[in-house]
Amino acid sequence: MRLSIASGVATGAVAIALYPLFQGGAWFWSSVGAILVVTGIGVLAGHYTLPGWLAPPAQALAVLIYLTAVFAGDEAWARVVPTWESIARLDKLLTTGFADIQRFAAPVPDSAGIVLLTCGGVGLIAVLVDLLAARLRRAALTGLPLLALFVVPAAVIAEPISWPAFIIGALGYLGILVADGRERVSHWGRAVLVRRTSSFTVTRPTPSESGALRLSGRRIGFTAIALAVLLPALLPTMEPNPLFGFGVGNGRGGGNSISIPNPMVNLRGQLSLPENSTVLTYKASDSTPRYLRMYSLDIFDGEQWTMSEPRGRPEDRTSDSPMPAPPGQSTSVPVTPANLTVTVSDQVRRLSFLPLPYPVSKVTVAGDWRPDRDTLMVFSTRNTAGGLTYQAVTAEPEPTADRLKSAAPPATAIRERYLALPEDLPEEIRQLALQQTERGSSAYEQAIQLQEFFTDSGGFTYSLATQGHNGPALTDFLIRNRTGYCEQFAASMAVLARVLGIPSRVAIGYTGGSVTSGGWQVRTHDSHAWPELYFEGTGWLRFEPTPAGGAGQGSATVPSYTLPEVAPDTPDEPSSAPSSDPTGSDSPTGSANDRRGEILDREFGGALTPLDEGMPLAAKIGIGVAIALLVALIPALVRWQLRLRRDRAYTRRAAEPDPGDSASRAAAGVVVREVRREPAVTAAWTELDDVLCDYGMSRQASESPRALAGRLAAQYRFEPEAAAALARIASAVERTLYARTPGEIGTLREDVRSVRRALAATVTRGRRIRAVLLPPSTLLRMRALGGRVLDGFDRLENIRLRRPARKGA
Repeated sequence: MRLSIASGVATGAVAIALYPLFQGGAWFWSSVGAILVVTGIGVLAGHYTLPGWLAPPAQALAVLIYLTAVFAGDEAWARVVPTWESIARLDKLLTTGFADIQRFAAPVPDSAGIVLLTCGGVGLIAVLVDLLAARLRRAALTGLPLLALFVVPAAVIAEPISWPAFIIGALGYLGILVADGRERVSHWGRAVLVRRTSSFTVTRPTPSESGALRLSGRRIGFTAIALAVLLPALLPTMEPNPLFGFGVGNGRGGGNSISIPNPMVNLRGQLSLPENSTVLTYKASDSTPRYLRMYSLDIFDGEQWTMSEPRGRPEDRTSDSPMPAPPGQSTSVPVTPANLTVTVSDQVRRLSFLPLPYPVSKVTVAGDWRPDRDTLMVFSTRNTAGGLTYQAVTAEPEPTADRLKSAAPPATAIRERYLALPEDLPEEIRQLALQQTERGSSAYEQAIQLQEFFTDSGGFTYSLATQGHNGPALTDFLIRNRTGYCEQFAASMAVLARVLGIPSRVAIGYTGGSVTSGGWQVRTHDSHAWPELYFEGTGWLRFEPTPAGGAGQGSATVPSYTLPEVAPDTPDEPSSAPSSDPTGSDSPTGSANDRRGEILDREFGGALTPLDEGMPLAAKIGIGVAIALLVALIPALVRWQLRLRRDRAYTRRAAEPDPGDSASRAAAGVVVREVRREPAVTAAWTELDDVLCDYGMSRQASESPRALAGRLAAQYRFEPEAAAALARIASAVERTLYARTPGEIGTLREDVRSVRRALAATVTRGRRIRAVLLPPSTLLRMRALGGRVLDGFDRLENIRLRRPARKGA
């Protein structure tokens, strides 16, 4: 029975690690019910000594009945017994659950299908754990199914597993091992505990050998768990996502690792969520909505688009300097300046990238945020965006058609990074790109032709019920059904652009949202993906291949420079939002750098706003060293506090008892002991005992207080004053222990100090320093405390279920 209970507890403890995968707690309580059912059957099987092979089928059947009652009770007979209708209902829920898992990104909603899948899976794991532990007596092997349950969140979510969840799960597994050991030992008889009692004793109790052996296994287990949690904090991480979310780092990006989510999975999850929650709100100085980008995906491996790890240099902190110049953007290109104030909802969790328009010339945000120079993504390894309010200065390019048509070939570095395609890209996709564009047209004209292919002439429709953006799905989307959502549209146009030799990447973020009083509101359903194409001299430009309006992404907009009527072939056309050049230049638009300076002067008074730059590295190292010293000094602080408390105890002069009262109590046969004096004497003698232990001086168990005092005075050649003080302490102890009326004892403060100084003078300086910093007496007490805690587990393990008494016994 002990093993069945331990198996159920361990399964529930490990199942706690699944909590980041769900939005609510229905899955957990349903899973607890399944675990209780399995554990109950296991306990009954052990109580009535049923054959071992019978328990697992009985547990599986019990789980089926439980799932039927919870999820298909209306179709079951008496709401419990499975029927064909209830089984069909469960099968339908399972199918729906598998479909929901494919559609949603973690954390998923507590839909009936997903909860059924989770509950059934946890129930099967509980059956396997009980089978290995209680039936086959292979407790160590239970780590395999428990590990399979534990790695599910590690494989699904990008965030690290929390260390409390790991500790709870590890303690559950350790409980199975302990229960198995106790079960094996119980066959040899009942375990006998060594009870430790606190009393006034002359000798210091030491743990018995049997007690040390009994506690060694659990000490090893607890030590292993502690090291598994603490060592990752001290060692460099080899991956950008350490197990428990903390570590020294890999030396990039300022010395800290950053968790990079899968933007495509997050995008699909947000678009598919039934709720349309507010993500952020923003206000723009020109009252114009803008796309807000978070991620820039530059790698296509034939299966999916991913992004290179961003790198932020310390000197590029947003609090220290303006943003780097946009790659490839000339200072002569017309721009539309604007100032944005963005407020991210405090309900947003674990967002390490700021939603921003592209490009931005200045970001004012609290914390340590840094831009990636190649993509201008702004990220942080220490802060998250939830609840933040920040300002951004943007200067979006508004190029003319002639400028884009006459753009020079991209630089070699751009071509190498943003034209890479897998060698096994289907030939039919390459042919499609050539078929939908006119030969001899410029890269800009081909980009517009691709955009029109998706939004107009290609016969594409918008739908969230799609299969993804990998190789086969991409071919199916472009060649056959032509139905998808923004992920497919953005990924497909970026791939076709690379086929044509146009550098491209995929951006993930939000569309402009919907207008509200005084600003714009962006919700989860405004999540969006779009391609960005590169033109030398202008830089990266957004294109919009996803259909807008009721048939597609409702808040998507086509950029103005892709419309013929706003991009005429007139050279040197001024920007649609010109601004005066403060220097008096004849250029109607001025350079991009001048315009950034003008905006900074107007909005920030010509100076960079000082922000919180984060704690310097030297300060963090200093705080870490201080914390380590405080932890190391815990035994010394405990010893110091104990000395102060004893000093207050043995400096109190006890009052002389009433002789008449003592006589009357003695006549009545009551042993009279002045208990008000005992704390002072006990404190003095215990302090002397600790001093001897701290200085490494031995004390024989058979020595009386008087014999000990005489031996110490003779062995260490005490001065007469110190020898007399030690003798007075020993006399007070003997009178307190053995005399009916100890009489007047007085204060022992000076006697204890005199003896302590005399003993300290007999040892080396190193021994005295150790006695202060790492007092052995305190370390022994801490060890004894740990032993008492483990003794408590032993007492809990001895609790047994009583068998019903047989009649006639």
